[in-house]
Amino acid sequence: MSKKRRNAKFFKLGSRIALYISALSALIAYLLVFFILEHSQSESLMVSGAILFTSFIIAYTVTYLLEFRRIKVLEQVSKNISKKRFEEIEDLRTLYDDELDYIIKHLIKSSRTVEREIQRLNRIENYRKEFIGDISHELKTPIFAIQGFIETLLNGALEDEEVNRDFLQKAMRNVNRLIFLTKDLMEISKLETGELKSELEDIYLYETIHEIAESLTYKAQKDNISLNITNIDKNLQVRADRNQIKQVLINLIENGIKYNIPGGSVDIGLTDSKNPNKINLFVKDSGIGIDETDIPRVTERFFRVDKSRSREKGGTGLGLAIVKHILEAHGEQLKIKSVPNEGSTFILTLTKSELDK
Repeated sequence: MSKKRRNAKFFKLGSRIALYISALSALIAYLLVFFILEHSQSESLMVSGAILFTSFIIAYTVTYLLEFRRIKVLEQVSKNISKKRFEEIEDLRTLYDDELDYIIKHLIKSSRTVEREIQRLNRIENYRKEFIGDISHELKTPIFAIQGFIETLLNGALEDEEVNRDFLQKAMRNVNRLIFLTKDLMEISKLETGELKSELEDIYLYETIHEIAESLTYKAQKDNISLNITNIDKNLQVRADRNQIKQVLINLIENGIKYNIPGGSVDIGLTDSKNPNKINLFVKDSGIGIDETDIPRVTERFFRVDKSRSREKGGTGLGLAIVKHILEAHGEQLKIKSVPNEGSTFILTLTKSELDK
């Protein structure tokens, strides 16, 4: 069938309806004129023929005006869905508010739902490709390092006890880095795809922070960093997922320790909040700081301000990305203030429990 014929405005459904109506009208007219009015057969046929033609034109015209435009919209929407090509379709409404209007309304709604779902799937596919590329890049460094150490040992260094111990320790550090990277990758993947859900409950904030600080005390002391918890009411409760908020605070405090200076400090406390239902919790360090141009990007996956130092310290480049996604899942916000060589302050909002509002 030619394109011209497909686009022709001949209304097949309208012609079929008109044919049925006109045939029935002609038959009734013939029977009425011939049997009731007792006209001759030729006169009856002429009258019924005229009624057949007239009723066909009238029925076709009325049906065309009522239905043709709306049926073309239905056709266009269904074609767009089948071809995954979505255009802005006029949401036709008529004074009749009939079943055809109802079908058009819901088909257009379904078309928009399908469009959004395809866009979502495309975003997931793009994320998957980008994620695989990032993973491949991040895995290469520790894997090649481990491979190099093992090859050196096999090529003779294994006999030198001092060298082989040093190489095995370096290989083990890279193995640990792979373990941390794999764990963080699984967590960020669940967070970004929405697979990991937040189970909100009322938790005591001071108790949670104190527990984390105790677990990180050895690491802080090893790097000559002091951990300080200030200005937090021990009875203050917030509404959050306990394990996820612990992960947020662990990541922020560990970063404060990792990128600090010998003799520096990491302070955890509260600042004033304009919203009476929220609190502002800060984690402040006296470390190397972040350049202003890098602040918008530090929560991106695998972004590192100082790549060499991050890898030396065992960073995966996913810590702040995990923080961002957990807080977004809670409906909370993260603000970052930093001055190079002076330190950084990470401020996150948390929602008070009903008892503390």
